[in-house]
Amino acid sequence: MALLDDDNAIEAITENRQAHYEPMGWHHWPEHPWLSYQFRRGLGETQEGGGAVSEVFLAASRMIPGDLESWHAEWKRIGDFNWTRGLEEEAKGHIRTAMNCFLRAADYYRQAEFHLEPDDPRRLPTFERMEACSHKFLQYLNPPGEVVDIPYENGASLCGYFVRAPFPGAKLPVLICMGGLDSIKDEMWFMQAHGCLQRGISVLMVDMPGQGGTLRRHGIVNRVDTEVPVGKCIDWLVARDDVDASRIAVCGSSLGGYYAARAGCYEPRLAACISHGAIWSITDIWGGKGEDFGLAMHIKWVFGTPTMKAAMEKAEPFTLEGHLDHMRCPYLVLHGGHDVLTVSASRKTYEYAIAKGVNATLRLTDENETGAEHCQHDNPTIGQEILADWLADVFKIDERALLKTGWNNLI
Repeated sequence: MALLDDDNAIEAITENRQAHYEPMGWHHWPEHPWLSYQFRRGLGETQEGGGAVSEVFLAASRMIPGDLESWHAEWKRIGDFNWTRGLEEEAKGHIRTAMNCFLRAADYYRQAEFHLEPDDPRRLPTFERMEACSHKFLQYLNPPGEVVDIPYENGASLCGYFVRAPFPGAKLPVLICMGGLDSIKDEMWFMQAHGCLQRGISVLMVDMPGQGGTLRRHGIVNRVDTEVPVGKCIDWLVARDDVDASRIAVCGSSLGGYYAARAGCYEPRLAACISHGAIWSITDIWGGKGEDFGLAMHIKWVFGTPTMKAAMEKAEPFTLEGHLDHMRCPYLVLHGGHDVLTVSASRKTYEYAIAKGVNATLRLTDENETGAEHCQHDNPTIGQEILADWLADVFKIDERALLKTGWNNLI
């Protein structure tokens, strides 16, 4: 089993051209590594409720390898099946089954939307069907999840979901959950939120500038000073009567690892910060990439630029150098030891933080425990366990006592 290079392994075609296992997880189409990566992501999220293993493999068996139209069609097919079944079971009063269907369908529609061009007329309807599935699932949680709009700037809002942890207590700690370049609020359930809710931490899953509904509906692209939108989220949270304002944390996955860390440097109300996938400098990993790069479409859309060259010019200040010096809260860098995008960024970020006196922790997952892929996509459960346990320790949550409270609504 050949180990991957530290960085830029995402485009490597392995010598073994058959479906097989690599240190970063199941490699389904070795001649199409970008699609294999996304398939690995969808397959891993089944264990957090984002699908059924057999359905995911069934969809893959119907796809034409490398064909993005069949990718869209087959993910949408199993999404439609679960959406329809969910509605039917809901009508019969089989709410738990309906919830399961809606949660699976949400992640399937996310995959179906993923490779569509920004101006594809199917993109927004597919995205909004995904949101409809999430809304259906959230409404049946106990306590129910809330679909929220966080006031932002110029009359626009950030799209989000707030879910209170299912435990007694007047004011509970909260994690602000955000994705990165392509991950969105609806995927945060499978990557961050579920584990925190199980440990008594409420969650605000939110689409920041350049993400999800905030980008798709409002056309708001990303920005370097992420402490501003994170600050808007904190303003909204502290106005609630069920939030412990002294225990608010932020976690960003993938490119969100930069977004979260930058916010943690300048937003003093944050009690903890997690980079779920470290980004030291955007131009370090993408600076030399051209229009044929597998993420080029997403990068240009998120940065609001017509070319990769322009995107990388905008990306120049997206670095933690000179900023991480200001981090005052505990900081976790959680990174896959065989992350196909970059591994070196995790070490660079951590070592710089320590040198500047930051209370930083580095956790690299390895191939033997699994979860060694980017953001633990091959095993998101272990990723959630690591980040949520770290946060529970920072927040001084006694999990043994928590589980004896008598509130039996663990999800």
